[in-house]
Amino acid sequence: QVQLVESGGGLVQPGGSLRLSCAASGFTFRLYAMSWYRQAPGKERELVASITYDESLTNYADSVKGRFTISRDNAKNTVYLQMNSLKPEDTAVYYCTGRFGRNDYWGQGAQVTVSS
Repeated sequence: QVQLVESGGGLVQPGGSLRLSCAASGFTFRLYAMSWYRQAPGKERELVASITYDESLTNYADSVKGRFTISRDNAKNTVYLQMNSLKPEDTAVYYCTGRFGRNDYWGQGAQVTVSS
C-alpha cells in the first residue's frame, strides 16, 4: 500500500522556521522525483519545491527561493522541506508528492500556519 505521510506542520510566528517531513512507503522511493505543493484557502495549489530522484537537481517557486530548502534521504525513504523566514503568506496545507512515469502519489497534507 502506497503511503506518503507528512509531519512537522503547525503554528509559527512570522520569521520563524519549520521542517516538514514526508515518510514514504509502498513504492521504490529512490526512483521517484519528489515535490512539495501547497494550497492556501481560496487559492490554487502551487508547486513549492521539487528534487530529482538522485538529488542532482532542485527547483523552487520564486516566492520561496532563498528561504526554503528541499532535501531527501533515500536510505530513510523521506523527503524534507526546511522552511525559514516564514511569512503569513506561507500559510497553507503542504502536500508531499512522488512521481515516476505515470505514477503520481500524494500525501494527505500538513497544515502550516504563520501568524503572530
